[in-house]
Amino acid sequence: MELRQLTYFIEVAKYKSITKAAEQLHISQPALSKSIKALEEELGTTLLIRTNKTSHITDAGNVVLEYARKMTGLVGEMKLTLSDLTNLLVGQLNIGLPPFIGSLFFPKVMAQFHHAYPNIKLDITEYGGARVVKSVEEEEFELGVAVLPVDEAIFNVYPIVEEEMLLLVPKNHPLANRKEVYIKDLKDEEFIFYHEEFALNKIIRNHFYITAGFEPKILFKSSQWDLMSEMVAANLGLSILPRSICNRLFAKDINIVSLKPTIMWRLAVITKKGRYISHAGRTFIDFIVQDRL
Repeated sequence: MELRQLTYFIEVAKYKSITKAAEQLHISQPALSKSIKALEEELGTTLLIRTNKTSHITDAGNVVLEYARKMTGLVGEMKLTLSDLTNLLVGQLNIGLPPFIGSLFFPKVMAQFHHAYPNIKLDITEYGGARVVKSVEEEEFELGVAVLPVDEAIFNVYPIVEEEMLLLVPKNHPLANRKEVYIKDLKDEEFIFYHEEFALNKIIRNHFYITAGFEPKILFKSSQWDLMSEMVAANLGLSILPRSICNRLFAKDINIVSLKPTIMWRLAVITKKGRYISHAGRTFIDFIVQDRL
């Protein structure tokens, strides 16, 4: 058994497709299929159920996947440790980042960090907030940026942002001229909301339920804050966005109103407890925490 075979199997499990995994690995589909077949023969069990379009992981495959992740993670940690010992100013850092956060804060942060540490490469992948948390736990990323709260029994948490969430209403809406709106007064309103893979979806829904006893009526879902604001301007519903995003809106047909009780948007860098964090990772955390966004 070769480590490369386990890496290939992890990618197939991730994409549930040999074709897509082969594209990501930059190898041919027949070569990848042959590698997985050889791994199955060596282990004496079927790891994948192959269909025309997808590949489903068997129960045995899930066991192998769990150990494969551990083994490749340990090899990665070994390489990071050796790299730290030999050259503290060179490294690569894999970061998981929600798109909302990336577009708001990280171009400036990345530019400043690159200027200070030009030999540390940042490899950034954009996922929804909930998927970022899961991927850090599964050690796909060394660190991620997440919307709090997260399970602090699993993660180390380094807060970087705290700001108010605000209500977006069309200018012709009865609530548009208010300075503040109570959540209990939104029971009959329709909302443009975040997709389920965004942590804010669950956070805001829970806040509505806890403070006012109901869940918001969600008419549309989106992953793009500019589209959400444009739908509000088109009088399709209300939305709730962080203050920093509201400050970037140019739509003339929207009013921005404070919410009571206040919903806070808290962001943090997270790492998995017990995982070795490279010098590059520790340097990045110190850099971003010292100059909170």
